[in-house]
Amino acid sequence: MTSILSVDRLTKTYDGGFTALDAVSLEINEGEILALLGPNGAGKTTLISTICGIVQPTSGTVSVGGHDTQENYREARKLIGLVPQEINLEPFEKVINTVRFSRGLFGKPRDDAYLEKILRQLSLWDKKDDAIRTLSGGMKRRVLIAKALSHEPRVLFLDEPTAGVDVELRRDMWEIVRDLSDSGVTIILTTHYIEEAEAMADRVGVINKGRILLVEEKGDLMARMGQKELRLDLTDAVDTVPAALTSFDLELEPGGTRLIYRYDTRAERTGIVRLLTALQAEGLHVSDVETKQSSLEEIFVGLVKEGEGA
Repeated sequence: MTSILSVDRLTKTYDGGFTALDAVSLEINEGEILALLGPNGAGKTTLISTICGIVQPTSGTVSVGGHDTQENYREARKLIGLVPQEINLEPFEKVINTVRFSRGLFGKPRDDAYLEKILRQLSLWDKKDDAIRTLSGGMKRRVLIAKALSHEPRVLFLDEPTAGVDVELRRDMWEIVRDLSDSGVTIILTTHYIEEAEAMADRVGVINKGRILLVEEKGDLMARMGQKELRLDLTDAVDTVPAALTSFDLELEPGGTRLIYRYDTRAERTGIVRLLTALQAEGLHVSDVETKQSSLEEIFVGLVKEGEGA
């Protein structure tokens, strides 16, 4: 795949000595959706701000579409659209004028047909003549996306795009992001919602304390690091796990009617057949069996803990 954005050992250290970015290297492919996960203060917004030229790096380089952001900032910035966390819009201006103005800032000629396409895609066309102050919070976020897309960027940064919106609007935003990706726009989003990354991303990056812990295909990450859990419901309750079953490292839930068996999906043998045979030999009868895959949230929490201990 072709790389559209290349970050090489990007470092940002502030005057007080705090290092917000610590030699971050990252390659982002054209047309993909990358979700960048990390706790508050991990460096997500600083990374985006530095790539977009809002924050000056201490060292390292960034290239967008082959243009170095330090040596050829204008050409690089033309390829980037940025949707910030904060809603900062002129409250008394009309939606259409707000978007037209953003396009003009990048030196693009007027193209009402293109802007209509964007506004329709974002369900804003019927609001085009409304003042920003009359819109809901979710609609204002859509206007931010329209502004960011007005100059036809190839890379779109979404910094916490669904913060503060309800579940229904959040799912609408997910659909918008997928449509944008299908149209060829490369999307990098930061989010606190693990379900957002799990639902939308092609790859997942985890950042903590200014360092990238990993960037990996979402499916591969879950297969590599995820565990499965086998839940066995017993017909009759037991007080303890029989001694003959201790090698399986079973967990007995309160009430004594459910056993939990965890196994590695990467292992050549899961041990499930042996476990079921051993249960039968001990006279334990299973009434129901359920499996549960580790979620991306559980994996993320584990990675952050590992990074803090490094």
